[in-house]
Amino acid sequence: MKAAYYHGNRTIRIGESIRRPPGPDEVRLNVAYCGVCGTDLHIFRGGMDKRVAIPQVIGHEMAGEIAEVGANVKGWAAGERVVVRPLASCGTCPACCAGHAHICYNLKFLGIDTPGAFQSSWTAPAHTLHRLPPGFSLDQAALIEPIAVACHDVRLGMVKSGEEVVVIGGGPIGLLIALVAAQIGARVLISEVNPFRLKLAREFGLEAVNPKETDLADFVGKRSGGAGADVVFEVSGSAAGAATMTQLVRARGRIVIVAIFAEMPKVDLFSFFWRELHLLGARVYEPEDFEEAISLAARGILPLTRLISDRRPLSDLQTVFEQIEASTDLMKVLIDTQGE
Repeated sequence: MKAAYYHGNRTIRIGESIRRPPGPDEVRLNVAYCGVCGTDLHIFRGGMDKRVAIPQVIGHEMAGEIAEVGANVKGWAAGERVVVRPLASCGTCPACCAGHAHICYNLKFLGIDTPGAFQSSWTAPAHTLHRLPPGFSLDQAALIEPIAVACHDVRLGMVKSGEEVVVIGGGPIGLLIALVAAQIGARVLISEVNPFRLKLAREFGLEAVNPKETDLADFVGKRSGGAGADVVFEVSGSAAGAATMTQLVRARGRIVIVAIFAEMPKVDLFSFFWRELHLLGARVYEPEDFEEAISLAARGILPLTRLISDRRPLSDLQTVFEQIEASTDLMKVLIDTQGE
């Protein structure tokens, strides 16, 4: 059984997957697939070396089967197909006590602060499990975690049918936010500069424009009858996105910050005062978002097979990271942790 270890300095090395028996409140999983996400790429580039105990297995967008259950674990059995909500909260901080464990002051993210799922065998807390419906494919199930992110973002943005929604950034999360909002009945526009992502969004029936070729504020104004968007999701993490978002939203509209900004951006606070705008952050997900993501995926509402750009063996993970950095034509790459 193999594992991919991040060794720092943009280096992944393949070693043995440590088959750790589950503790009393844990399960051991046979991981089938684990998706490569932007956070993993950020780790690969060295951006989280202060949090990752190098060398360490990373990865968290997984799907697999339970292999063993701990002595205290109830309601789960070997052979069940599951995904993991990769959050471990302290249970005692003010956020946890207020019922917001997903933004725990001492939150540990599995696959960053603890070993992750780019390995054949992974031991995780039982409370993180979500059951998959019968017959649901494990490769598509590896997309549940990013879909849950989108469900959380759309829920916090209070998106309703008929509303005008703009998503700035058409990568995997931005595209999923657009798809989740569209299935609610919102009228969605994606702003994206990458030609491949623009084409894919349009193939999914979404309206998409390149802000380098189109005056986005003017376009949204005309599209909304001069009012502006009801909700804007900033998913690009760019200075341009932060500068543009306040130009697109209607009076008392909502702006949802989804992206992680590498540097503190400039934001037009005058617009927040002048039009009484609402700004909120949306981080990770809560259990209900995972359940909604599983429901959407199982009902075939989302074009999951077309979101998967490639499936690669664990031994190719170093190459996969390098290709994602170099390529503009990849959406979601899945790692087959059981393959050679």
